[in-house]
Amino acid sequence: MSSATIAGGAAPAPRRRRTSPDARRRRVALVMLAPALLGLAIFFVYPLIASIVYSFTRYNQLQDPQFVGLLNYRFLFTQDPQIAAAATNTLWFVVILVPVRIVFALLVAGLLARARAASGFWRTLFYLPALVPPVASVVAFVFLFNPGTGPVNQILRAVGIQGPLWFNDPNWSKPSLVILGVWVMGDMMIIFLAALLEVPRDLYEAASLDGANGIQQVRHITLPTISPVIGFSVVTGVIAALQYFTEAAVASGVASGKATVGGGTGSGLGYPGTSLLTYTQLLYTRGFTSFQFGYASAMAVVLFVITAVLLVLTMRRISIFRAEES
Repeated sequence: MSSATIAGGAAPAPRRRRTSPDARRRRVALVMLAPALLGLAIFFVYPLIASIVYSFTRYNQLQDPQFVGLLNYRFLFTQDPQIAAAATNTLWFVVILVPVRIVFALLVAGLLARARAASGFWRTLFYLPALVPPVASVVAFVFLFNPGTGPVNQILRAVGIQGPLWFNDPNWSKPSLVILGVWVMGDMMIIFLAALLEVPRDLYEAASLDGANGIQQVRHITLPTISPVIGFSVVTGVIAALQYFTEAAVASGVASGKATVGGGTGSGLGYPGTSLLTYTQLLYTRGFTSFQFGYASAMAVVLFVITAVLLVLTMRRISIFRAEES
């Protein structure tokens, strides 16, 4: 017998292992993050994996998927007659629309940051267009830029200028959407305005004492200070441009007189011509009009890869810029 038994006492219970504060904090963090992680898994990870799997199949939702290997990707890169126009137009919006919106939003934010009288009125005035639903703003712009009865061309004719066909001309359809993008830049402008108002004023005063002019102050103080906000705007702008769909699709439908989106290749898709045919419009058409879900999945995978590569390159370029400024 043990000494504890001889003494008439019970054997001591094993000690419970205490949880460290770090482990408790990790558990609490996981519990708090569980809804977001679950949503990420359901609405991002699973669709991404499913798209990758279906991209190697022929699938129309009526029959079981049939494995076809790289056939969808081969058709995408070598045989699809519309992919070149769609990719070119999308790249045009990335290269032109994103920088133009950022430059104009930054200029307007700079003017509002310097304004004192009635600054609240002007901020509201520039921000209001961003609250208009995209479909409504596009329909309004197609009406304003109507080549025959639109107010814009009527004003131009009154001053002796022959206005272009705007949304009915392949050479002017994309610039017309750029004008629309500048008009609804209020969301980006308000972000830049908040960043500019946070730039320390003593930096400008010190630069003025050192003899720096306005351009030098903007170059060496303003831009480096708000560079994270500019980088955020570039990244979100590139993502939005690569997924450009609503504005181009609605403009094509309204300008061509057909109020449908993705009605096939012969129903005004990308009107005028294929100047407003974007990659996501073609993806939508292949998937939900032609019911080529396997091919549409391959297009989605390629778009995801291109977006990821462009974002990595953009983030690296922004990091190099900030390192050079520092």
